[in-house]
Amino acid sequence: MLVFFDQRLVFLATPKTGSTAIESALQPLAALTIERPPVLKHTNAQRFHRFIGPYLEAASGAEFTVTAMMREPVSWLGSWYRYRQRGDGVEARNRTNDVTFDEFVQAWCRDDPPAFADVGRQSRFLKGHKDKSVDRLFRYERIKDFVDFLEDQLDCAITLPRLNVSPEGDLTLGDRTRALLEREAAADFALYASIPGG
Repeated sequence: MLVFFDQRLVFLATPKTGSTAIESALQPLAALTIERPPVLKHTNAQRFHRFIGPYLEAASGAEFTVTAMMREPVSWLGSWYRYRQRGDGVEARNRTNDVTFDEFVQAWCRDDPPAFADVGRQSRFLKGHKDKSVDRLFRYERIKDFVDFLEDQLDCAITLPRLNVSPEGDLTLGDRTRALLEREAAADFALYASIPGG
């Protein structure tokens, strides 16, 4: 999470949407950077508006614009699946080396997913508190739109490094699994479709 106090701007770090690269590029410009531990780095919209937002608004006397990125749902799950095939920094119970992407998605769709598929949902991460949510949501697949917005808000040129990139992997989904995913992740697909610029 990044807070740009003078610009009254907040960036919430949705997991697997390039947040590490964004934070690396913009950390020197931010008044507040939360990079560790992951539970704080990836503060969701509800927790921000319940706990952090009121404090920032009280300190500044103004509301903050809350921004975030969202990834196309299949691509997002594919990034998690590929990330969890890495050997470094991934607990054994979370690794996906012994399952196909199809099996990973089926497991994710369960009410109680096993540890390797328990990665949350973007729609829940981005859902706000009471009447407050994310003010400006950008598609990961059109990250240049977000960079252009930030350059305008922060009045500087921004170059994003490539960091925390997941290894390549087979992301084939069967028709039945794709249909299951579209039902189970309907809120994610609908939210993604609502983002301008698609």
